[in-house]
Amino acid sequence: MNAGDPLHDLGVRLGPNGGELRVWSEHADAVELVIFDDKDPNWITRSVDMTRDEHGVWSGRSRSLIRGRRYAVRAAGPVTPNNVFNPQTLLLDPYARGLARVAAEQWRSVVVDDAFDWGGVGKPQIPLDRTVVYEAHVKGLSKLHPDVPEELRGTYAGLAHPAMIAHLHDLGVTSVELLPVHAFTSEQRLIKQGLVNYWGYNTLNFFSPHAPYATKRAQASGADAVLREFKGMVKLLHEAGIEVILDVVYNHTAEEGPGGPRTSFRGIDNASYYRQDDTGAYIDVTGCGNTVNFGHPVPQRLVIDSLRYWAQEVQIDGFRFDLAATLGRNADVEYTRDHPLLHAILDDPALAGVKMIAEPWDVGMGGWQTGNFPDGWHEWNDRYRDRVRNFWLSDIDYARRADAPVGIGGFATRLAGSSNTFSAERGPLASVNFITAHDGFTLADLVSYDVKHNVGNGEANRDGTDNNRSFNHGAEGPTDDPGILAARRKAMRNLLGTLLLSSGVPMMTAGDEFGRSQRGNNNAYCHDSELTWVGWSREPWQEQLLAHSRRLLELRRTNPALRPKHFAAAGTDVPSASVMDWFDASGETMSTDDWTSPRNRTLQFFSTSTPELEELNRILLIVHGVERPTEVTLPEHDGVTAYRRVWNSADDVPAEDEESFSPGQRVAVSATSMQLFRAV
Repeated sequence: MNAGDPLHDLGVRLGPNGGELRVWSEHADAVELVIFDDKDPNWITRSVDMTRDEHGVWSGRSRSLIRGRRYAVRAAGPVTPNNVFNPQTLLLDPYARGLARVAAEQWRSVVVDDAFDWGGVGKPQIPLDRTVVYEAHVKGLSKLHPDVPEELRGTYAGLAHPAMIAHLHDLGVTSVELLPVHAFTSEQRLIKQGLVNYWGYNTLNFFSPHAPYATKRAQASGADAVLREFKGMVKLLHEAGIEVILDVVYNHTAEEGPGGPRTSFRGIDNASYYRQDDTGAYIDVTGCGNTVNFGHPVPQRLVIDSLRYWAQEVQIDGFRFDLAATLGRNADVEYTRDHPLLHAILDDPALAGVKMIAEPWDVGMGGWQTGNFPDGWHEWNDRYRDRVRNFWLSDIDYARRADAPVGIGGFATRLAGSSNTFSAERGPLASVNFITAHDGFTLADLVSYDVKHNVGNGEANRDGTDNNRSFNHGAEGPTDDPGILAARRKAMRNLLGTLLLSSGVPMMTAGDEFGRSQRGNNNAYCHDSELTWVGWSREPWQEQLLAHSRRLLELRRTNPALRPKHFAAAGTDVPSASVMDWFDASGETMSTDDWTSPRNRTLQFFSTSTPELEELNRILLIVHGVERPTEVTLPEHDGVTAYRRVWNSADDVPAEDEESFSPGQRVAVSATSMQLFRAV
């Protein structure tokens, strides 16, 4: 940024004689910098009238604006339907690098020192085809870990403790995606109910790390120490070769709907920062009370500046954008893939090489945009989630009462990279495949509950989706029935196997690797308790599931045919693509009827890598989606002399030996199961 940029250096910049605060407001008549006493956060020691330039930037200088200083903004302006100025309200600087909580639901901005010794540690820069995302909650991941010192559990430092890093390495994931860590607070409704916003999708400030996730020592030492602990976490994870991706919530803020808190944007320039109609009523496409107005260039700039700060100063490797369709809505509140913000995020040189992942929907009109983001974006693929859940769960449930409703064709398309959703130019890596996430059933609950059990959320079980595509396998919730338990555990192995053997970028949810349960709650956003924390005391079956998770991730890592960068094209050699052949149970090429008939739920998927940076690799995956065993004839394929079985979802424990089979040989396949072979 430079002085020729009219919106350069917003926020506080320190110099030899104190500091300068720059705040943008188009509609304010007056803006004031307020500085507080070192010890009393409510004692105003100095106020400075800020001056406005022709671009709407208000500036104020003070020798008292130094590192560690708490400060606020006050703004006055006209009374209009779209603005709610109050010159007495103390407001947060939108660009504050640190916050201090001074009372219930009251905060002050804090001047921080960004200096940090990275010790030469750089970003791991994991290639996308090798990326495995592990979605986790900072507090919930380490809060119960017995090998993490008690004072570090549930903190940034705890997440980077050697015990946690050892688990991530042992499992084989490459990139930790953290639920929101921008400073946030709980909604007024939850506070009144005695609940909290545990997930963090209620942002106060887009530049400050959430202080309560720091250790008590860092919190007591102030915003500087909180930021240092956060950077220390990133540094240690990077030293271990693990990326850090942040789940960011730019679509709405904690100021909620009309009558909600006035903590920052609402008091500085409500008309510009939030979408409203001419009467001042909020246009809400997020379902959270307000929507940030990305039809206006200044909120767009705020997002870019925030991303630059986290990517450069804090060395973050990627971002997952909550309700990202909101970021692509123009002045008419219509989504367009040509929206300048969506392209600015990709084109900014300061963000080159940073992974950008969209949650490609919101709750407004035209809000479902899976597959419709610009080239360079990666998207959560809800179509993948739904099809895979259907195939292994709701279809099986239906088939117990009638015939299976659909065949295997749609499932195969998802397995192969969702080419019907993502263009050839974007390729399979545009798809972030997932079966579970923070929002919804855990993997264990997906196979154990037919319906949600959210009464503890205080909304009479009305919240959370009813469209879970789950299957309890014969009993709702906990059971001692050995047959049901065995079916559930195999179903989890099938779901994990599908996820980790599919083309695209897989995302796992923390704890799914060993079957964590939330007792059927599919919307546990308001529970900060053992219900949502990852437990580290495991039963034998959980150790077995963890062993399968490790094995599957190892197989993905060592078989490039499972992770193509591009879609193959007929008659053309496409480097780093996988050429895919499809066979039926008899080893013959799949017919049109095989693809479409609900009677066929068995296939053999043969994938050959097109070498570019790795050796030639060929795999064969057998998928059988019926609750009775069968036999398949292994296909004849040019150059293949043997198939070595490297994984079988029917095994309670992954087999250590690789059994070898010949092309044309018949192989027994258990009911509802998968087998993976390496072709040699």
